Amino acid sequence: MPHIHLIGIGGSGLSAIARLLMERGYTVSGSDRQLSPLTRELSEHGALVYAGHAAEHIQGADVVVRSSAIPDGNPEVQAALARGIPVLKRHDFLGELMEEYLGIAVAGTHGKTTTSAMLAWVLTTLGQEPSYILGGVSKNLGTNAHAGKGRAFIIEADEYDRMFLGLRPDMIILTMVEHDHPDCYPTMTDYLEAFAKFVKLLRPGGLLLAGYDDPVARAFSTQTAPDCGSFTYGLDPQADYTATGLAPHPRGGYTFTATYRGKELAQITLSVPGKHNVCNALAVLGAAHQLNLDLGAAAEALGEFTGAGRRFDVLGEAQGVTIINDYAHHPTEIRATLAAARSRYPTRRIWAVWQPHTYSRTRTLLDRFMTAFDDADEVLVTDIYAAREYDSTFSAAQVTAQLTHPAAHFTPTLADATEYLLHHLQSGDVLLVLSAGDADKISQQVLDTLTHREVNHV
Repeated sequence: MPHIHLIGIGGSGLSAIARLLMERGYTVSGSDRQLSPLTRELSEHGALVYAGHAAEHIQGADVVVRSSAIPDGNPEVQAALARGIPVLKRHDFLGELMEEYLGIAVAGTHGKTTTSAMLAWVLTTLGQEPSYILGGVSKNLGTNAHAGKGRAFIIEADEYDRMFLGLRPDMIILTMVEHDHPDCYPTMTDYLEAFAKFVKLLRPGGLLLAGYDDPVARAFSTQTAPDCGSFTYGLDPQADYTATGLAPHPRGGYTFTATYRGKELAQITLSVPGKHNVCNALAVLGAAHQLNLDLGAAAEALGEFTGAGRRFDVLGEAQGVTIINDYAHHPTEIRATLAAARSRYPTRRIWAVWQPHTYSRTRTLLDRFMTAFDDADEVLVTDIYAAREYDSTFSAAQVTAQLTHPAAHFTPTLADATEYLLHHLQSGDVLLVLSAGDADKISQQVLDTLTHREVNHV
């Protein structure tokens, strides 16, 4: 089998590809700036992983795949080009991996990881043995990728760097569409054009399931080719797949009846919180319905779904404080996550620690970030996680000063935020760390310190 070398192998996208390739029998190597739990797991399963980038790391590779964050000047990219080794991005590579499968792509600005993990769990539980590549680790499946023996291949169709334009899916689940990644799509028009191209990539006879509650996604449901099917899902009763009798239950999720054009399909009780997860479940049940699968068994599997890593991920509780990680980094995601927390913990004080992600996103969506924290009682804002960019003229201190929330505090470093929390958290509080960067270190440090205090106190 070919030897594939992945530059940026520790990221959520390439680590998933690496795992699937190894399960298919490929030789896999890769590199990243620093090692992580994901790279350590890949090493344990047979990948050769290097810390840092160097030309000699590509030795023996037949193909090099690089993440969107890897620049043209990377020494491994340059070495591969000099030796005539193909250097591909994900969109050049993933379509070929899925070519012989029933491709199911989960796309949209929000909800991709949870919905694709939910779908992978349901199809696995129903004996379909799907292949899948997820943007996070499924708690139920214990991994972010798998090379299954069945005909379905589920992929989280990431729009960043136009990755999803390399796919040719048989089914698309489109959650919602609103402007994001301004470093890649400067305007909403640019963003919409990419999604319009993606929807047109459905294979002949393909199927689109679009979120009805979002007017933009709903509009795309009318833009498929004549030979493709199109359905909608959502909480609006006019959606094809919708929920009736929606009610919270003691486990923190919602109970509801899923219907299709007025016909009852199944009773569902979710363990994951938030109305946005009701919509995610409707999308998955709609896909199962269109695939002619057992809907009773699918509903039962949905009830057993416990989420994906860093998506309302409850780390634990110590000294009466519940600590949760979430990947939310867009105003809509923050608002939905905090609403889910308020629904699950209606009487408890909720702390939100927000690490803004990239200067371009924070600047572009600043007006919407200003009002995204209404369901939190206390808000801490850390320095901006720069990722692939830097802007010396703009800071998180300026952002904090403009927040409408009455209890917003600027705590620049992760250490500052951790210290502030440890001095102010009280029994009964709920801490949510909202970050697509490295601020999840805060939640782990707080949990470890409070646990140590708890043990010593006893």
